[in-house]
Amino acid sequence: MKLWSSILAAVLGALMGALPAAALDKKIVGWVERVVLQPGNVQLQAKLDTGAEYSSLDATQITKFNRDGREWVRFAVNDRHGKKILMERPLLRQATIKRHFAQSQTRPVISLKVCLGGVSADTEVNLVDRSGFVYPMLIGRKFMGGRLIIDPAQQLTAEPHCPEQPASE
Repeated sequence: MKLWSSILAAVLGALMGALPAAALDKKIVGWVERVVLQPGNVQLQAKLDTGAEYSSLDATQITKFNRDGREWVRFAVNDRHGKKILMERPLLRQATIKRHFAQSQTRPVISLKVCLGGVSADTEVNLVDRSGFVYPMLIGRKFMGGRLIIDPAQQLTAEPHCPEQPASE
């Protein structure tokens, strides 16, 4: 029994030594996970996509307006139960998104706090009608980089557990 414990400890030690130190600080998640968007505590499923630089969110009723001399965006998002939630965020910029088999598209970009597992960070999100896709959100590299490692054999492994924030700006 001691021999097996020693062998197991040696193998685990060798494996841990082979991993870059930075990898040990990252959370391993599946290719599809539950996320929470703040403000508003909006829960939905997201596909993690290493091929996308930025994140995209399924949004409808996208309307730009001015508030205190600054451009904002009002939009609707459906949570995981299909409940429509209206949100308002300052407009950061307009992004031109190149699409593989279609014309480029201009989309409003906002900042949202995204929570996946225990990882929570503000990230840029472009708003677009994703109703033709299975997952309402796509998480890009700008959010994942330095925080997550994707195991493509897994999905729905990490419950989002980050503190809720007030819904106002």
